[in-house]
Amino acid sequence: MVPKIHAGLEMEMAGNGNSRIAGNSKKRLHILGEKLKRFPGLVWRTMWKVGRDDPRRVIHALKVGLALTLVSLLYLIEPLFEEVGQNAIWAVMTVVVVLEFTAGATLCKGLNRGLGTLLAGSLAFFIEYIADASGRVYRAVFIGAAVFLIGAAATYMRFFPYIKKNYDYGVVIFLLTFNLITVSSYRVDNVLKIAHQRFYTIAIGCGVCLLMSLLVFPNWSGEDLHNSTVFKLEGLAKSIEACVNEYFKDGNTEATEQTSEDPIYKGYKAVLDSKSIDETLALHASWEPRHSRYCYRFPWQQYVKVGAVLRHFGYTVVALHGCLRTEIQTPRSVRVLFKDPCIRVVGEVSKALMELANSITNRRHCSPEILSDHLHEALQDLNTAIKSQPRLFLGSNENQATNMLALAAAHAKQKHEKDSGVSLSSCKTDSSALFEWKSKRIAEQSKETERKVLRPQLSKIDITSLEFSEALPFAAFASLLVETVAKLDNVIEEVEELGRMACFKEYRHDDEKIVVTCERPQMDVTQNHLPSHGVE
Repeated sequence: MVPKIHAGLEMEMAGNGNSRIAGNSKKRLHILGEKLKRFPGLVWRTMWKVGRDDPRRVIHALKVGLALTLVSLLYLIEPLFEEVGQNAIWAVMTVVVVLEFTAGATLCKGLNRGLGTLLAGSLAFFIEYIADASGRVYRAVFIGAAVFLIGAAATYMRFFPYIKKNYDYGVVIFLLTFNLITVSSYRVDNVLKIAHQRFYTIAIGCGVCLLMSLLVFPNWSGEDLHNSTVFKLEGLAKSIEACVNEYFKDGNTEATEQTSEDPIYKGYKAVLDSKSIDETLALHASWEPRHSRYCYRFPWQQYVKVGAVLRHFGYTVVALHGCLRTEIQTPRSVRVLFKDPCIRVVGEVSKALMELANSITNRRHCSPEILSDHLHEALQDLNTAIKSQPRLFLGSNENQATNMLALAAAHAKQKHEKDSGVSLSSCKTDSSALFEWKSKRIAEQSKETERKVLRPQLSKIDITSLEFSEALPFAAFASLLVETVAKLDNVIEEVEELGRMACFKEYRHDDEKIVVTCERPQMDVTQNHLPSHGVE
């Protein structure tokens, strides 16, 4: 029997537990209520931000709604429904799948869908015509063999690089339509009429999509690729300039985490992530008609090459950004000695990148003076400033560095002879030699363990004790800065080739030299540009 005092304690503990659970439940309900109150405002702010970033998204949503309404008339209007029947649903499915954000993407998917449906229907009718001449059993065998061979061949063709790049969606639609018509023909007698109605409804859906994409506020993939190239040039110019200003700014530089709000990281991130975006936009742009004023066919693949060169340039900017967060930093008193020439060099590089962006924006060739004498003078000043401080990079005693190199070479040679050479006196076969070898091995293992524990700390102490160690980070920074100048030539060469192939107008001295640096709308590539290989 439980004593009364214990029973009272158990009742009190149970009451406390129930009250605690009730309090937690009320707290969770209160938090949930607060979230529900804030939910409408959060949804509204998200909708406003998405539309403000790119107003074309709102227009595209309205275009899709209008297109779906038009194809729904096949169901809503009685005469049209009597002609088309239940196959009108294929027109709705075609609009949902084919109508993309840009005209090039819509043309690519629409023509792929139409071509795949036409070829599949024609081949299915040919197979059906041959199968009708045989008996029912042989007809089933013939249809099964045809489905196997055509399916395997079409699937294998999807691995061809050219087919995969341009017609992968069309091959998928071909497989779907061919199998539906061929297999259905074995059980359905009036399959020809069904195929005709399905083809007509798909054609109606594709026609509505092309009408909305090409004639109602069209969005061109080529223009997006053109503007994204300008945006990347401007981003690199701002990023490299901000990086050098951060390196030489007054005050202590604190190592901060790399975030999306960092202007340096924000500038080059769009360049490094642009490979798949550029290739997709170039593919869709190749399907678009010549809609420019002069009807020139722009070399979209050259834009892809420009993007590749900009990514290589961006890798150097990433390395420059990494110099801001190295473990060993050059003292600010030393950096000041080289501040002016470095800022002048990066100023000229940034100016050249902005001039390239301006030339692409205005579709004209860049200025012949894009690499002015000021850049050469800034490089010469930087070279002179580095030569004027030999003690920073060679130490206080020039012979000391030579002696250190000589000692290191002698030590390496001695170690090589010790490892490769074998002494005859060391070749013993008695038990004492075996015991001596074991004891030596144990001693070496203990020393190696101790060395592994102390190596990181000792190596850092050794590095910081070198007289020129604090100048090495700046040497790396200056080397990367000169590397950007060298890679700038490649960028200029590709942009000039782009201007030649795209028939840009010639540069004139009276051209306006104002560089447009406004924020361009961000493109949702995942939803708007990348092809979605559906099977509807």
